[in-house]
Amino acid sequence: MRHLEQHRTHRIGWLRAAVLGANDGIISTASLVVGVAASSASRESVLVAGVAGLVAGAMSMATGEYVSVSSQADTEAADLARERQELKNNPQGEHQELAAIYVERGLEPKLAAQVAEQLMARDALGAHAREELGISELLSANPVQAALASAGTFTVGAALPLLVILVAPAATLAWSVSITSLLFLAALGGLAAYVGGSGVGKAAARVTFWGVLAMALTAVVGRLFQVTP
Repeated sequence: MRHLEQHRTHRIGWLRAAVLGANDGIISTASLVVGVAASSASRESVLVAGVAGLVAGAMSMATGEYVSVSSQADTEAADLARERQELKNNPQGEHQELAAIYVERGLEPKLAAQVAEQLMARDALGAHAREELGISELLSANPVQAALASAGTFTVGAALPLLVILVAPAATLAWSVSITSLLFLAALGGLAAYVGGSGVGKAAARVTFWGVLAMALTAVVGRLFQVTP
């Protein structure tokens, strides 16, 4: 029988990447444009800085995720190659090792040996990858997918403050970007918590706090470097 239950833990991988990218896009871009706007720069200068921050941030996210996940994939490949060789050279020892894992999880030694034997008969490498190395098809590293997902969600998040720049009055540009970006962050945090099944209010407050801190610090920097008297 197929396992038909749906659990929220299945969403952790893509949810983490999506929230991280969008959250970073909003905070970093909004903080950048607030800092530039606080220095009394023109709307055009603020917009150029924001677009440059979007492009640089998206590429940084893509590069960082690709390098990080590639390293994880290389490590997984090396571990699987080693496990494959051990299965070839010492299948009995690997059977005992797998059985010992199931004994530690609560099975009787005889039953653990039977389970290990049946699983190895079907897919020995897959069984050891899951139980010994913690590698499964759902959790295996995909560098290109991670890079594209992070860059894409960062771009979507960063585009929100830029849209505000285009429509907000020049005199209140910094305040407009700050307030709307905090609303975006609260909504994103709440949505992510709802999808993940956790507390919406706590998640929204948490991400909003860090947004306030980031924008306040960059606003102070902008005030210190006024570009007009």
